[in-house]
Amino acid sequence: MSENIFVGGAGQDYGQAQGLTLKYANRHGLIAGATGTGKTVTLQILAEGFSQAGVPVFLADVKGDLSGLARSGSDQHKLHKAFMERAEKIGFTDFSYSACPVTFWDLFGEQGHPVRTTVTEMGPLLFSRLLELSEAQEGILNIAFRVADEEGMPLLDLKDLQALLVWIGENRAQLSLRYGNVSTASIGAIQRRLLVLENQGGNRLFGEPALALSDLMRKDENGYGMVNILASDKLMGAPRLYATFLLWLLSELFEELPEVGDPDKPKLVFFFDEAHLLFEDAPKVLVDKVEQVARLIRSKGVGVYFITQNPADIPEDILGQLGNRVQHALRAFTARDRKNLRLAAETYRENPAFDTETAIREVGVGEAVTSMLEKKGIPGMVERTLIRPPGSQLGPITAAERQAVLDASPMAGKYDKLLDRKSAFEILQARANQAAQEAEVAEADEVVERQSPMEREYSSARRYTGGRVGRSTSRAVRKKDTFTSAMSEAVIKELKGTTGRRIVRGILGGLFRNR
Repeated sequence: MSENIFVGGAGQDYGQAQGLTLKYANRHGLIAGATGTGKTVTLQILAEGFSQAGVPVFLADVKGDLSGLARSGSDQHKLHKAFMERAEKIGFTDFSYSACPVTFWDLFGEQGHPVRTTVTEMGPLLFSRLLELSEAQEGILNIAFRVADEEGMPLLDLKDLQALLVWIGENRAQLSLRYGNVSTASIGAIQRRLLVLENQGGNRLFGEPALALSDLMRKDENGYGMVNILASDKLMGAPRLYATFLLWLLSELFEELPEVGDPDKPKLVFFFDEAHLLFEDAPKVLVDKVEQVARLIRSKGVGVYFITQNPADIPEDILGQLGNRVQHALRAFTARDRKNLRLAAETYRENPAFDTETAIREVGVGEAVTSMLEKKGIPGMVERTLIRPPGSQLGPITAAERQAVLDASPMAGKYDKLLDRKSAFEILQARANQAAQEAEVAEADEVVERQSPMEREYSSARRYTGGRVGRSTSRAVRKKDTFTSAMSEAVIKELKGTTGRRIVRGILGGLFRNR
């Protein structure tokens, strides 16, 4: 098995062959470039290379094109001749068509196996980011998570969190003494945001069975790493949900995987497409969290590769940790574009053979400016590179082909059925029912305590005779068509209610006590 993933390179007008060394693949990377310059194909060939090296991959399929990884390329494809010519030009003698083992996932459960987590696992920080909460509202959410933990109430899905927030609102006076001010306005704002999330389909993300990380780190019978593809074309309609889910998954990998030091190859490679969504309007505490995860997760054997249009979309502290880089063309039509182009060029180790800034502006579709980590993790000199052709199908597969992959998957049936075990919603509902029953018993006992012996005897007789004491069952019912009759009827109706019973109880009690 090769120690490198061949990326492209050598040939006329191009530098030496470029390959991504597996030993340094967990030191993260960047794929950048304007729309239509070839980022998706670069992602595809890297996924193929990792899979063939026995490294599982997780990636988001934003446009639907990456589903082609599940099928082999074909010599009948319209670009077959161009692919063969390119492979020959760059000296890619091992080029052949082949498919990758693929598992499809989908938060909505439509184009892949359902993916779920629990509200508790998401945590208050990411949940606040998901709901775009203010600082005061985030404080209320932190109180909710703390109360759930202390009271032993699992938060599994959205209805658990909604029920807990209602309970917190009803008991805000007591909770405010312990945790600080609990505002009903903040609770109401959170509930409205939860409703919006639910309308966007976000409720499908939360529940059980939750995704097991081990199911993302599988290999097939031939030792190829599984390529896990998250269907994200529909998910992009809720970009905050998309970014938060991927960040949660990255955080879970960081929290659960053991330390492995510097392995010969990664345990998992994670591709984060449309990375600008992660950092757009993100609070500093969240950016700091991402930086911490990116810095430390490589020791867990996980490589993270950000895909975005412009390197400027990535915070500088995180960009500095991305050692393996493939930079496709950047446009420079405005002063801001030219500034970003210059900044992007400055992040590469210079090559005296050409000007990096000019090369980034001039490379064509399927070409790139690349720099890969070399011995001891030192960034390689920047090179102009002709990207190799993919071995899997270029473009999406059909719905029937996707369904066939789903039916044959070992994950079929494991996550399909939603479980609804006892959690915060059921616990609070049981408490409310018990409290209501206790209140009814207490009210009944209070009535009995206030009754005179004659009242108790009368009540007992009414219960014994079915409530017909002192009445003639054969009395004709008169037509109630007068104002007096209507008023009498309203009064009787009122007396039948709780308030009426209290009035009668007070009047009769007073009369009997006077006697």
